Amino acid sequence: MCLLSILSIAAFACSAAHGQTPESTQSAGSPTAAPISSFLNLDSTRRAANPQSSPATATAIPLGITAPTGYKLSVDDQIAVEVFGEDDLRTGVRINAEGAVSLPLLGSVNLSGLTLNQAAARLTELYGRDYLVNPKINVMLISYAKRRFTVLGQVNRPGSYEMPEGSPSGIDLLEAIAIAGGYTRIAAPERISVKRRDQVMRVDAKRIARRGGSEGGFRVEPGDTITVGESIF
Repeated sequence: MCLLSILSIAAFACSAAHGQTPESTQSAGSPTAAPISSFLNLDSTRRAANPQSSPATATAIPLGITAPTGYKLSVDDQIAVEVFGEDDLRTGVRINAEGAVSLPLLGSVNLSGLTLNQAAARLTELYGRDYLVNPKINVMLISYAKRRFTVLGQVNRPGSYEMPEGSPSGIDLLEAIAIAGGYTRIAAPERISVKRRDQVMRVDAKRIARRGGSEGGFRVEPGDTITVGESIF
């Protein structure tokens, strides 16, 4: 065996004794490869060192609720306005006592009395007039203002009541009477008066009940005061 072969075998044996193999042996001048995990953690390390490099988080807005068909916005309703592609313009606001909301760029805008679609159309027009090109705007109802009606006279629990959830714009008269505990023993369902703002209407609930409430019914609106008359013996 030649001298060169003997020296090579000796070098191999020495490396094996120290737990090294030819593949793991590197020269002093060659760079050491970084573990894969260090590359995976590189981005998160940069973000921790510089939080401003993280993506901006859009304004959190509560989920909307389903409004009845044709529902019109009114004072104290809470809405969300979303301008697609313009996160800075996303807003959750409550309609104030004047029926208006305050929105970015636009300032005060009156939306009371409008449906959600009409409100969206109005804001689309206003934003598109001076600020945005072909804006796409969505108006969502977040929560209803409290709407109440009052039942007086010959019912078991006279008083003021909130409109049931899901029926903020009005309920059937017979449902309103049921909420107030139903008629007393001396009630006269055919002699009911309903005061709505500056007018008083006479309603025959006995006839409505006889028809099953489906024909000739009467709808109670927020702010109405219902008075059930007393039987005359």
